[in-house]
Amino acid sequence: MTPPIPPSDPPRVALVTYSTKPRGGVVHTLSLAEAMVEGGMPVRVVSLGDPDHDPDHHPDKGFYRPVRAPYTLVPAPEPRETLEERVFASVDALEQGLASIADEVDIFHTQDCISARAAARVRDAGADVRVVRTVHHVDDFTTAALIECQRQAILEPDQLVVVSQDWRTRLHADYGRTAVVIHNGVDATRFPPIEPARRDALRHELGLSDRFIFLAVGGIEPRKGSVYLLQALAILARDLDRAPALVVVGGHSFQDYSAYRDDALAMLPDLGLELGRDVILAGTVSDAALHGYYRSADALAFPSVKEGWGLAVLEAMTADLPVVASDIPVLHEYLTDHETAVLTRVGDPQSLADGLREVVTDAALRAQLIEGGRSLVPEYSWERAAREHQMLYAEAERGPCGGDNEPRDASTIGAHAHTKMDVPAKVEGL
Repeated sequence: MTPPIPPSDPPRVALVTYSTKPRGGVVHTLSLAEAMVEGGMPVRVVSLGDPDHDPDHHPDKGFYRPVRAPYTLVPAPEPRETLEERVFASVDALEQGLASIADEVDIFHTQDCISARAAARVRDAGADVRVVRTVHHVDDFTTAALIECQRQAILEPDQLVVVSQDWRTRLHADYGRTAVVIHNGVDATRFPPIEPARRDALRHELGLSDRFIFLAVGGIEPRKGSVYLLQALAILARDLDRAPALVVVGGHSFQDYSAYRDDALAMLPDLGLELGRDVILAGTVSDAALHGYYRSADALAFPSVKEGWGLAVLEAMTADLPVVASDIPVLHEYLTDHETAVLTRVGDPQSLADGLREVVTDAALRAQLIEGGRSLVPEYSWERAAREHQMLYAEAERGPCGGDNEPRDASTIGAHAHTKMDVPAKVEGL
């Protein structure tokens, strides 16, 4: 009788991202890495950043929050003038960093086009690694060089993952690639209730103690539908006796949306809105400060025109915020109108204003949405996402799983290092 083949050691995985700032892909990367560590998987995070940062005295130079997983920071390039120059310099820098640790990992799991191009170069230079990429969404680049760079970042990896069925369909139609769907998770304990005094103090500090506050997460940029939100807010300012206010947090982006932001803010006087009174820009904030904003607002406004998944929606639900969102296909995958969110027509300020008004004026609806969110959140945990990634990596180790595979979805995947680099870098532990 042939003895059974003993199980092989789990593959060593590096989750690779381009930034230490609180953008959606970075939030995903850190949360997933931590869930993997808790599950006993050999994983580290690799990112461009400042390898000489001191997390105790200069936390702004490392990741935006403490990380409960091993990580390596690769020296980021000096700032460049154009987006093209920034992208290609970042690819070059990350390639150098990944090459120096390639013999210590089996899988580079990249989270964006920059890290995917860098990892593919290292593999193609002879490193014995597989390249997996999670495509959160496809950016709207405008130059031929960046469009081609993004295309190659989708074609070159050995395996693609997406966080929604919508993007699985898009990638197959636009690039001929088949991706595995593994939904995002959310940490249900990340934004627990805060003391009423802290909530009152923040609202007072904002000058909004007696106003209904909509929170928008992600800054002012085209993909977030920010202009439509401002126009909708202006409609409510005319229609309601006490106009709601908007607080916008976030906004750090590799791309430069300053022209869009400036144009949007220049609209405010004509809309009858005032910056600092009706619209508050909080900017990029710490995780602790974000906690305060989530727990001090009255509802989340999320009128995006494009999303990979919409992490802020689930985050808001963990903080007991009712949600008003656009009806784009990806949000329809997990939201039900007037049960878990009020869904409004994408790109339609009047429809958005109608949805916002409902939430402002109907306390029973708000309570229903909060309960709907509480019921939805447990379906999406990072522990579940980590298990599905573990199964994906095990499949990858057993044999080829490139773009020519038979189509698969999440149901086939799951149930629903400390080193010193040759280039100057710093590795942080748990």
